Amino acid sequence: MRLGFVGAGTIARAIVEGVMSSSLRPESIVISRRNEDIAQQLAAKYEQVHIGSTNQAVVDDSDMVFIAVRPQVVEQVLHELTFRQGQHVVSLVATLSAEKLRGWLGEGVCITQAVPLPFVENRQSVTAVFPPNAEVMSFFDALGTAVAVHSKAEFDLMGVASALMGLYFGLMEGVTDWLSDKGLPPEISRHYVVSLFASLSETATKSSDRPLSALRREYSTLGGINEQLFRDFSEMGGLVALKAALEKIHQRISGD
Repeated sequence: MRLGFVGAGTIARAIVEGVMSSSLRPESIVISRRNEDIAQQLAAKYEQVHIGSTNQAVVDDSDMVFIAVRPQVVEQVLHELTFRQGQHVVSLVATLSAEKLRGWLGEGVCITQAVPLPFVENRQSVTAVFPPNAEVMSFFDALGTAVAVHSKAEFDLMGVASALMGLYFGLMEGVTDWLSDKGLPPEISRHYVVSLFASLSETATKSSDRPLSALRREYSTLGGINEQLFRDFSEMGGLVALKAALEKIHQRISGD
């Protein structure tokens, strides 16, 4: 299998790193020059990785092509390319619908959408795949876990959930900044908050058979500070703001 990446950003780099430490054995990986630094680093690190002279060269030298460019430029980039009949194109652009992609590439191209997370680098990503093509599912299973998605509506919702990463780190940032402003040394603030979030995530993972609401109640003593913080956060509009932000992302992804 020859892999190609039109785009050489964070996700493309993470996938290549994950592939090279996995059981996958691609014949070659061709990556575009859109990010010269990342492309050069990967080519220097792995003998299987080559830099395509142009985006069209990436397409020509690949069996499976991953589209990993920014939404703002994806139409311009793809309109300049010609794909072979039956060639497999995997779009990693969350805001780009398969219908629009097919309109640009034509009916003869096999199109799959996927939302890999940066954790593919360590083969720990949960990747939504739509439609659940066997070859793409197998590929992302080797980089963590592939989740078969059977409708555009479900795929869009999983794309919305993937937007939580910035908020996750932003919450930790806000808490550590507040603790530091109150006098706790920044390094202690960061270590404590990061460890707390990591332990809570591990607890949720190990308790997958229990509702999250049950875990929230279990970890919130009646009349205690955990119960108070969640109540105050909710009453001050925290949950309303979160759901409103999710709705805006959903509208952007789904095109509604």
